[in-house]
Amino acid sequence: MLIHDTLTGLLVELPPPPGPIGMYVCGPTVYQRAHIGNARPFVVFSWLRNWLRETEYDVTFVHNVTDVNDRIYDAAPGRSAELARDATAWYLQDTGDLGLGMPDEMPLATESIPEIVALIEELVAAGYAYPVGGDVYFRVARFPEYGKLSGQRPDQVEEQEPNPLKEDPRDFALWKANKVGEDTWWESPWGRGRPGWHIECSAMAEKTLGPEFWIHGGGLDLVFPHHENEIAQSQAVGRPFARVWMHNGMLELGGDQMHKSLGNDVSLRNVLDMWGREATLVYFLTGHWHGPLDFSDEAMAAAKARWERLSRVIVDERTRQLDSPPWSSFESALGDDFNTPEALAILDQWHRHGDADNLERGLAIFGLPGPAREHRVYLEAKITGKGSLSADITVIPPAVRELSVQREEARTRRDFSEADRLRDEIRQLGWDIEDTPAGPRLFVPAK
Repeated sequence: MLIHDTLTGLLVELPPPPGPIGMYVCGPTVYQRAHIGNARPFVVFSWLRNWLRETEYDVTFVHNVTDVNDRIYDAAPGRSAELARDATAWYLQDTGDLGLGMPDEMPLATESIPEIVALIEELVAAGYAYPVGGDVYFRVARFPEYGKLSGQRPDQVEEQEPNPLKEDPRDFALWKANKVGEDTWWESPWGRGRPGWHIECSAMAEKTLGPEFWIHGGGLDLVFPHHENEIAQSQAVGRPFARVWMHNGMLELGGDQMHKSLGNDVSLRNVLDMWGREATLVYFLTGHWHGPLDFSDEAMAAAKARWERLSRVIVDERTRQLDSPPWSSFESALGDDFNTPEALAILDQWHRHGDADNLERGLAIFGLPGPAREHRVYLEAKITGKGSLSADITVIPPAVRELSVQREEARTRRDFSEADRLRDEIRQLGWDIEDTPAGPRLFVPAK
C-alpha cells in the first residue's frame, strides 16, 4: 500500500499486513454545523480505514473533536461550553448519517486536559517552552527543523499570536490565561486558563495511539501552522510522532451561483438533506484525495445520476466472465495512493458488465449498498417455458438494457402503466422480460 506523504513529497509504502496502523485525523472545531468541506477528511479516512481492514490490516482510526478553542469563545461569549456540546452533537449526527460508521476513538480536547498539561510541563522543563503572564509559549528557535513539513524557512515565519511579552514573535501558545468573558477554564501550574489549539492534538494523538504511529491526516489547510507546530512540540521532547502525513485537498465552492440549490447553507446537513448520502459519497469518490474538488449543483447532480446507474444492474454471466475487470484491478487502484477515481471507474465497468458480486463488494468499501435484488435484471442462457437465447447473442443490446432500467425505475415508483408501456417497447425489439422473486429476467422468446 503506497501513500503520498506531505513531509517527503514521496509515495511511502506501509508495512505489510497486519501492521498495525494507527491513524490520527484532525477533526473540526465545533462552533457551528459542519461545512461540506469539513466532511472530506472524515469520509476519506473512513474509507481508508475500511480498505486497510479489507486487506487484513489492524487499524485504529482516531478522529478528534476540538471543543475548546478561540473560535468557540468568539462565537458564544459566556456560553462556549454549551455551544461546544451542541455543535459536537450536530457533528456526530451529521457524520453518522453518512453511513460510514464512526472512528474507533473520538477524543475531546476538554477530556484530555491532564495529558495536555503534562506535555506542556515536560516542554517547559526541557527548555522548549516558557511561561509569561499566565500564558505558556513554545520556543520556535529551539527546534531547528521547524518548517520541514510546510517548507517555510524559520526566519520567514510570521507571528501567529501577537503578544509583546513573548521572547520571539514566532513563538506559539501552548497555554492561554483565562480572559474576561471566557466561561470555560482549568487550573494549571501557570494559573487558570485553557490549552492552545496545537498542543491539544499532540496530547490526544499520544493518549490514543502512543508516541509513534503511522498516519496523521487532515485538510491541506492544516499543514501550517497546526501540523507544523504539532511536529515541533512532540518531537522536541522525544516523541517520533507520525511517520506519514496525509493532507486531503480542499473543496472549491466557486460562489453562490455554483450551488444555488443550497442557498447560502453549504453545511453537510443541508447537502445530505438535499442530495442524499449516496450521491454525497459518490461525489467525494470522483476526486483524488489529495487534490482539490469542485463543489457545485452540476457536480452533485452528476454524482446522483451516477449513483442511480450503479444502484441498478443487468447481470450477464457471459460478459462478466469474459470482460469484467478482476478484483485485483480494484486492489491495484486503491493500493496506489488510494486512487478513488480509478476505483470508481472500475465500479462503472463492473456495472457495465453486469458483475453484481464485485460491484457490491467494491461499493461496500465506500459505505454504499450494492444493487438491491429487485434492481438486478438477470440475463439467462435459458428460461424454461419462456424460450432460449440464440447462440450468437452474446450481449444485451444497449437499447434493451436502457429500457429495462427505465422499467424498473417506473416499477419502483409504482407507475405500472409506464412499466407496461416500456415492456411493450422491449418486445418490439425482439426481447421479453419476466418478473420473478429473484428479480426481472430478460430473454429472447422462442420462435
